[in-house]
Amino acid sequence: MTYKQETIKPYAREGSKGEQVEQMFDTIAPTYDLLNHALSLGIDRSWRKAAIAQLKPHAPRRILDVATGTGDFAILAARELHPESLLGVDLSEGMMNEGRRKVREAGLDRVISFQREDCLQLSLPTDSFDAVTVAYGIRNFEDLDKGLREMLRVLRPGGHLVIVELTAPARFPMKQLFWLYAHVLMPLVGRIVSRDSRAYAYLPATMEAFPQGEQMQKILEKAGFAEVRFKRFTFGLSTLYVAQKGGGDL
Repeated sequence: MTYKQETIKPYAREGSKGEQVEQMFDTIAPTYDLLNHALSLGIDRSWRKAAIAQLKPHAPRRILDVATGTGDFAILAARELHPESLLGVDLSEGMMNEGRRKVREAGLDRVISFQREDCLQLSLPTDSFDAVTVAYGIRNFEDLDKGLREMLRVLRPGGHLVIVELTAPARFPMKQLFWLYAHVLMPLVGRIVSRDSRAYAYLPATMEAFPQGEQMQKILEKAGFAEVRFKRFTFGLSTLYVAQKGGGDL
């Protein structure tokens, strides 16, 4: 099945979505963290903490952070969960280079490592991670179903999946306020700071198109995940999804 956000590309030209997403994030990597926290007014930090809190009772030893970007989520997860190892994977070396620098500065380079991977075809062993996380990157997948199946494959039986993603509010007045924010403020600030307004028009477009709530829950179940549940944050601006891989202690 093709989902609407899979057809949205950063740049209106030939080439796969994956190739364009890689180019876009390589371009905006130096300013990404500044814009990300500024445009969310810092609220994204509380959403990340809430997502990581879902894993604390399970004390995962090996964690895979998919679409890791500049490593913000990976660093916070390492500090909060104290895993033996955490691997961050992404298409964009530009973003991961920012992450590598931040990890070194945080003194976490013995725990966190980065590796370029296509999230739709991971070169990682089956049943090899206690937890898989995705923070604000899954809507960029060129094939959502295939990406979810890959994450299920590398999870060990009984392992946990945590996804936190930006979503578009559906009710007044947040729906209207979000439209102004996403279609006016975000591209404007993105053009001024990153010199790539197309990237900051693409990002809200995928937020609006990405499957939300019950629909995403069904997609996760179709991919083979069990015990799927979700929770909305801040009037629907972000949504947390939690699931497990069957075969372990559910």
